[in-house]
Amino acid sequence: MTTPHPDDDALVCSARGCRAPAEFQLRWQNPRLHNPDRRKIWLACPTHRTSLGDFLDARGFLREVVPLPGSPTLES
Repeated sequence: MTTPHPDDDALVCSARGCRAPAEFQLRWQNPRLHNPDRRKIWLACPTHRTSLGDFLDARGFLREVVPLPGSPTLES
């Protein structure tokens, strides 16, 4: 199986070694370091959405998962 390679301007998954196009934003915050309204964003492809989310959620950092604007996961 080959991983699709997005254009240079395309947003790619944040998982280590993954070059697949991102379809989700995992918005997170470390409450020890960031004020309550600050959000950091990891991007995820459908394959890594769960594993990246589980990693953040296990640490209590995950705040929300939303489709990336312009991704095929958005409903028309």
